[in-house]
Amino acid sequence: MNSKIEKLERDIKKTKLKITELQQKQRDMEKQKTDLENADFIAACRSSNLSPAEVCEFLQTHQLPSISETNSEPMEDDYED
Repeated sequence: MNSKIEKLERDIKKTKLKITELQQKQRDMEKQKTDLENADFIAACRSSNLSPAEVCEFLQTHQLPSISETNSEPMEDDYED
């Protein structure tokens, strides 16, 4: 086989392996970020001396409307026949 093709195949394999490793590293970092954010939320709740039920009630009363609720009115067509 052509040596240039063989080199390209090796480089492709190495690149695919590196991509896989970087994707795993990204997933690990995203999990660490989520864990740290969760710890911050828990610390904020505990510093407010709220019970779990009070936190739940607070979140329910301060919940933003969902997208489906804000877009419940039908949209007019911008197209004319």
